[in-house]
This record gives sequence, C-alpha cells and structure tokens, in this order.
Amino acid sequence: MKGPFETMPDAADAQPEQGGVQSKAAAYKKKLTPPPGGKALERLLLFTEERGLPTPKEVAAADEESGEKTTEKSKKSKAIKTGAEDPGNEDGGITQQYAQALMDASVKLETESTESTEGDNFSERGIEPATGAVPPTSPPTGIGPQWRYIGPNGMPNGQTYGDTRVMVSGRVAALVIDPSNPNHLLCGSASGGVWESFNRGVNWFPRTDYMPTLTTGALAFTPSAPNIVYCGTGEGNFYGGQGAGILRSTNGGTTWALLTASPFVGRGFYDLIVDRANGNHLLAATTGGIYESSNGGTVWALRLAVRCWDLAMHPAGGPASEVLAACSDGLYRSTNGGTTYTRVTLPGSPASFDRLAVDISRSNPAFAYAFGASGAVSYLYQRNAAGAWVSITKPGGLSTSQAWYDWFLAVSPDNHLQIYLGAIEAYRGTFAGGVWTWVTISNKAGDDIHPDQHCIAIELTNANNIYIGCDGGVFGSTNRGINWTSLNNTLGITEIEYMAQDLGSIRWLMAGTQDNGTCRYTGNINWDHIADGDGGDCGVNRANPNIVYHTYYSMGMERSVTRGNFGSFSWIFPAVPAGYSNLFYPPVEVNNDTVAMAGSTVYISRNQGTAWSNIALPASCVASSMYIPNPNTVLVGCTNGRIFRITWSGAAWSAAVALTTPRIGAWISDIFVDAVNLNRIWATSTSLGGGRVFRSDNAGVTWVDLSAGLPNLPISSVQVDPGNANRVWVAADVGVYQSFNAGATWAAFANGLPNALAVDLLYHHHARVLRVALRNRGVWEIPVDGVLTAPICGVQWNGTLNPNQTQTWFTFNWPATWHMLWTVMPVTPVPGAKITCKVAVERGGAEYATYWITVTNLTNQTVNFQGRYAILSFY
Repeated sequence: MKGPFETMPDAADAQPEQGGVQSKAAAYKKKLTPPPGGKALERLLLFTEERGLPTPKEVAAADEESGEKTTEKSKKSKAIKTGAEDPGNEDGGITQQYAQALMDASVKLETESTESTEGDNFSERGIEPATGAVPPTSPPTGIGPQWRYIGPNGMPNGQTYGDTRVMVSGRVAALVIDPSNPNHLLCGSASGGVWESFNRGVNWFPRTDYMPTLTTGALAFTPSAPNIVYCGTGEGNFYGGQGAGILRSTNGGTTWALLTASPFVGRGFYDLIVDRANGNHLLAATTGGIYESSNGGTVWALRLAVRCWDLAMHPAGGPASEVLAACSDGLYRSTNGGTTYTRVTLPGSPASFDRLAVDISRSNPAFAYAFGASGAVSYLYQRNAAGAWVSITKPGGLSTSQAWYDWFLAVSPDNHLQIYLGAIEAYRGTFAGGVWTWVTISNKAGDDIHPDQHCIAIELTNANNIYIGCDGGVFGSTNRGINWTSLNNTLGITEIEYMAQDLGSIRWLMAGTQDNGTCRYTGNINWDHIADGDGGDCGVNRANPNIVYHTYYSMGMERSVTRGNFGSFSWIFPAVPAGYSNLFYPPVEVNNDTVAMAGSTVYISRNQGTAWSNIALPASCVASSMYIPNPNTVLVGCTNGRIFRITWSGAAWSAAVALTTPRIGAWISDIFVDAVNLNRIWATSTSLGGGRVFRSDNAGVTWVDLSAGLPNLPISSVQVDPGNANRVWVAADVGVYQSFNAGATWAAFANGLPNALAVDLLYHHHARVLRVALRNRGVWEIPVDGVLTAPICGVQWNGTLNPNQTQTWFTFNWPATWHMLWTVMPVTPVPGAKITCKVAVERGGAEYATYWITVTNLTNQTVNFQGRYAILSFY
C-alpha cells in the first residue's frame, strides 16, 4: 500500500512533481516510516480503536514492535494481549457481541417497515408524499425512496508501482473459478460481498448485498457439484471480527442464503475446502482455528484451535487424504482428511509466523510448498519426492512488511516445479536446469497491476490463465502473468473513506479511498482517479468549488484550483513537529476560505491554505472529527470524548474552549452544527457500550443522549436538513437511519442500501439528495423525499405590458441544480393579444442562478400576464 508520500515534505518543499506514475514532492525533509505491518496495520488499528474493539493478537504484536504511540486510546488498544488466537470469540467477547449486533441490524433491515412520511409537511413544499407505510429496508421494495448506486464502477488511471496505469476498484480477498465452466468466476470483496462474472471478469454482478454481512474471506465451489458454492464471511485479513458464518449458494453463486452462523459469528475466514471425493466434507481455515464439517456445512467441529491461514488437500480427496494446514505456530499435517493433525518440522522455521501459506501440487502430489514470514525474514520450503522439506531460493526484493495482510502461494496445476507467490508484489518461480528462476509479474516494464496481493486462482484445464486479487481489484492473465488485463470495469467495490461535494452541482463529488488514492465523480459511473496514495479526508471551497483539497494519510494536504484535475494538486501544508500525534486519517474541514486539519493541535488557515495558525489542544487530546459552521468558528471532537470550540476574533484565533463532554472517553466520530442556530450541536460516537448520538441545544453546555431506537452499533456520521432542523440522518456500521423529531425517534432509511459499513454521509440540500460512502461498496444516493412524479408549478410574478412594449424581469436564488421551465400566460382572454418571452440564465455564484425573463407584447393592446415556473426536478 505504498503511496506517493512515503516521506512528507516540509512547507518549503511544497511543490510535488506531477506527471509520473507516482507524485513525488520536490524534496523531502522528514521520513514517514510505516510501522511493521505497513499502513494496512495503521488502518486496522484505527478501525478497532474507533469502536473500542480488541486488536487481533498478531497484529497488535507487530504494531508493538514499531514503538509508535499515537493516541491514548491506541495505547490501550495495542496493550490488549490474550492467550487466545481469537479473543473476540470468547463467551461474551466484545468482538462477538459487535458481530452479533451487525447481524441483528442487517436482518432487521430486511423485515421492518415504518412511516417514511411522518412529520414532514410535504404539502407546504409542493411535494406529493410517498404512499402508506414504506419499508425503508434492503433489498429494494419498489415502494418509496430507494438508494441507488452511483459508483465508482472502476477508476481508470489507477496507481501501480510500475510505469503503466490501470483500471482499479477495491480490495479483493478471494477468487474462485467454476471447475465446470472456466468463464464463470466468483470474487469475494473484503467488505463488499460476493460478485459473479460469466465472461471471465469482463462484467461483474453483486450477489450478496443483503446478506447479514458483506465481509468476505473465502469462497469454494463443490468440485463434484459446482452449482453448490460456499462463502466464509468475515475477511480474515482485516474485517475478521465482522464474520456472520457461512453462506451457501445452490445455483453457482447467483443467489445466497445463510447456511450456518455458529460457531463463526465474530470470526474471520481465510480459506475453505470442499473435498473432491465427498461434497459434504468441508474444511475451514479461520481466525479461531481449523473446523471440519461432514454434512455439507451445517454443523462444524473444531479440529485445531490455532489461527489457520491456508489449507491444502490432496487433489484426489477422500477420508484418508492428506491435508496440510498453515497455522500461526507452524505447519500441520493430517492423514485422515483433516480430522486430526500433527506438527511438521520445517528446517530453520521460527516458533511462530506472521503469515504462512501452503499448497500441494495437483500434477504431482508428492510435492508441496510452504511460504511464510516472521518479522523481516521470509521462508520458502519445498517438500520433494523423497518427502523431505527443504528450503529453496526465494525471489529477490520480497517484502514481508505486510505479510499478515497480503500473502498467497499456489502451485501451477500442470507443473509441480512452478509456483506463484504473493506479497506486496507477485512472483512466478520455475525450477529448471537445477535452479529456481524468479520473475516479478506484478510490477515490470510496460505491464503492471496494483500492489498488495491477497489471492490467486489458476484455471485447472489451462494453467496459462491466472487471476489475481489485490488491493486494486481483479486482474487476469492468459500467459502466466507476462501480460495483464484489468477486470475491474463494473466491479463496484471501492473502499470509500470520506467524501466532499460541490453544492452547485449534483454530479460532482470527490472521495478518498483505501490504497486507491482520491477519486472524482462527474456523472459517470466510472470515476476519475485524481491523486495517488491512500486517499484521506477532503474538502471543497463552497464559494469557489474550483478550489478543492485532498489528503493522504497522516498530516498533510494538497490543493487544486482546477476542481481536482489529475496532476493539478500542489502541497500546501506546513511541517509538523517530530513526535506529533494524529490519526492515520486526520479530520479535515473546509468552509469557503477557512481550511482546517487537526491532530494533537488544530491547524487553521483563513486564506485557502496559504498561511496557517496552530491552535493547541490539551495534551491528552487527538482530533477525530471537526465541523466549521461558518468561516469564523471551528468545532473539534477528540478520541477521548472531548469537544472544543475555536473562534476568530477578527484578528486572531482563540484558544480551544472546552464544551461539556457528551460521553467521557467515547470517540467523537462526527459533529454537525446548525448554521442558523449555533447553539444546536450534534455529535456522534463509534465507541460501543454507551450513547452514540447526542444533541445539545445550548452550545454544548448540556447534551441529550438520543441513541434509543438505533441499533447497538457505532455511528460514524450525522447530517441535518438545513430546511428542517428536526430532520436528521445518521450512518451506522450497517444502515442509515432517519429522524423527523430531532432524534426522539428513529427509523431505518435503507431501502435498497447494501448491508456494508456506512462511514460518511453528505446531504445536498438543493437537490434533496442524501449520499452515503460504503466500505468496499462505493457511494450510494437517495432522493430523501422521493423523485418528483409531477412538476411543481407556480406563479412567480404578475406583470403588465403596454402595446408593443418589451420589459425584463429577473428572479434570483434558484438552486443551480434544479431543472426549471419558465413561461408567461395572459391573465384575461383578449382576442389577438399575443406575448412572447425569452429566458437568459445568469450563474452569479457557485450555488444559485438568476433567471432574466424578457417579455414582449407583440400587439397594440395592453396585456396583463403571469410569470410562471415549473420545477421539473431538483437534480
């Protein structure tokens, strides 16, 4: 997950080079060194810390080696150590409770209904209400407002480590090829569900949007009956704690149902195997150990209670077949189909691994391979024809920095002396002439794929055809990795982190994404890639939306004055002091020329980032959210539950003034302030075990907990309708929820919305469209009152024209997103009297239009008339 700023420039070095494959700053003064485990580790720590979840044992241990101390909460999270491989799945474990709450919320979204029109005075607004009780749930009902997907369906010009750019999408954790039809593929996105293709990845279709979880770790066809497919939910690499059990499809992967939840709630999957000789015999490699089922996946028994990353079974299968298991404490072998295991001694192996993968040759099962990492050391073993495990030559340049996260091994099905390895890069190794020859197949001159390799699938009947899943999606090769084709068009699994919008346009957004930079929506379902790296928070100057800002990870910001065209960003942020504490993705807010970014202090600029003031926060505080209701007021929420206000006096920014804390120790995930009534403040929290939505009506002196009626899940974002201060929306880890009475009651607002993590909300009040960013499922939008089924018509003015007179009227402050029709109509019938009109439009500002209507009386009679309008749509 390398980005363009592995080192961060000082303010004096503020001009990054553009035009290369990766943007570089002109010079670098301060090294930003990713910790052991890489940036993926920092993202995982952020995810768990936000929610108060325990950090997985191996990941926490790797992070401790880095010596990094970012926040008080992160210290607590990193300190969590248990003897269990799977701490969240102990009885009453926090992770299991969280996973169960996700499941419960997802199931409830499929069944409940509510009055969507409650409390909204549609008649005054000229809008016909939706009829009756509207099920606001997924899957879509066809009744009332529904969410629709707007992309990205792929991002051209995506980043690689090489010299070519490709179409990218998002992180893929599993790939399988139908053994009866090589054109038929299934792809498992990290938290975007299962996708199906019938033409080798040219087109994809989402298949599990409304399952109890979209986190996906493993997929497996049944070799003897490929219409039966299994999916292990919970991505072991990252989202393992969101597992909901095993899904099964009986029609090849087109439709799915939850087969069994127990014992996998809160556990993540790495691998699934269906016995070739017995379709009812399954093995599962999970965060909690190796499990076996003998009845088609309905009931499972724990066979080895240690984290297992990979399984390999003798290609013939059967009750006496060999199974090799790659586990955290080493390699294991079973000779009874996976029921019992004994340890395999690998020469020079460590006591424990950060990651281990294994595979048995299909063409010559006497041969097998194991590929592991521990710290900075990698290990590659071959079991030879004599049955001995020996170390073999590894590829040069192999990095283990993210072995816990991206790692695979596969043997070519037609050659037991050819193997593929995946880490940050992908490699093909072939043994011939007594030596191993290695080729880097992911990053090479003229033909590249995205880094961070998670899985590989090789066609059994034609081993030239291979597919790789990585942080950038799915890529296919017909010549063993010499050349690649991006298979990401229509694969809507981009992992969105934050969004920003232009209120003068309904078809313009920018968003930061996990490892796929910053992207931009301009009405096309394929979004523009506009900046590299790990895209973080972003912002738009409301008064001049040509000026936009994006960030990477850590403290730092770039600005574009051309709406974010690729190559147009320049570095504007000052250097931060050594040892500065901040989140992996620090919060950013923009209100016209006022721009702010915060960590353990708050950097604020009043001139679009040209000059900065640095406002201190108390020593225990690290910013996790911000809001700027006007250019002179900044509110900051922190990871410890504290909230501060900073104001502009006309000459300088004030010190940070503490408001009352709505919930002590809770992570403040979002803040919203009523721009008209600064006393009304909303705050949300992702911390489990208490209130997560709060409102203050007295500028933060006291708070009301309004979490009742919401699922017991983290709340990441809040938006309020500027036209109705009592209409509020919040985004939970599953679902969006709506209140018409300022949070006193809540109802689901998720009709058609996939059950993916909802992490950011934007409300476009001119277009009356709400948008939500989903992890690994892109951006979705909903017209909050439904689409207009009939124009809204009215009379804007009454006028009189003398014979043959021409006169111009103007009417202003009409939202530029609205589709308008203007006409004139004589009031009193007068035979022979005729008038005509011409309409000119003035766009005097970023958000509003002025209409100039010139009316001419074509006759010698006085005419009284009406100036009429029709609003055809709000966007």
